[in-house]
Amino acid sequence: MIDRIKIWILASRPKTLPAAAAPVFVGTAVAFSTDDLNLLAATLALICSLLIQIGTNFVNDLYDFLKGSDDENRVGPTRALAAGWISPAQMKLAIYLTFGITFILGLFLVYHAGWIILLIGILSIISGYAYTAGPYPLAYNGLGDVFVFVFFGVVATVGTYYVQALQFSPFVLFASVPVGLLITNILVVNNYRDADEDKKKNKNTLAVKFGKPFARFQYNISLLVSYVIPICIFVLYDTSIYILLPLISIPLGIKLIIEMRTFVGERLNKTLELTAKLSILFSLLFAIGIIL
Repeated sequence: MIDRIKIWILASRPKTLPAAAAPVFVGTAVAFSTDDLNLLAATLALICSLLIQIGTNFVNDLYDFLKGSDDENRVGPTRALAAGWISPAQMKLAIYLTFGITFILGLFLVYHAGWIILLIGILSIISGYAYTAGPYPLAYNGLGDVFVFVFFGVVATVGTYYVQALQFSPFVLFASVPVGLLITNILVVNNYRDADEDKKKNKNTLAVKFGKPFARFQYNISLLVSYVIPICIFVLYDTSIYILLPLISIPLGIKLIIEMRTFVGERLNKTLELTAKLSILFSLLFAIGIIL
């Protein structure tokens, strides 16, 4: 029983889950700063965000296995289906349950905040499924980065604020950009590491379409823009100097840029993990800065 639980925990890819929490932290911080904090709504938004991330990971695991993208040549972390830990039928059931629970929990947010949250929730679930499944899988056609930035960055951050404040804010939209870029960088590392194998299997990520130098450039630009935005907010908005707290993480960002230029193969697994940690560290510092 314990082994089965461990298997499902590994299948959920726990190292990616902090990234799902990052937009909720920032969106809630903005709500707190405008006296619109709603802890129940924020908690449900966090749970739904985590479940959508887990469901998307399950779909990715299933369809990468069915398409033959995950095999003995994989250099990334072991996947549950490829390792034979879980059957396709079990994974399909887990996907239905995960997205089903997400939808049910989201109904409270719909009741509280209106039909626009229903639309966002349905689109998020559909996109999570379409990431690697369906007739035009996003991850196989160079659109995975766009999906992650939009849904796990902008939509999750703005949506978290909206379910608490019940209104839109240009400020929270601006604040969602670095969140989305840093979360997308997790995918960039993954695709950069797997580019050679993905090319053989017709998985046309941006790293495959435009090459590894482009992936490194994309990664670096995303980091640069992410660090510039708190400075812009400090200049353009009436905020305290605490909004610049994310700049504390610059040394880690520089370390990751160096690793992207020097690491190959399995060594990039550590870079991927550190990129995920940077996304949550930056977002926590950003959230604290917004609150203060």
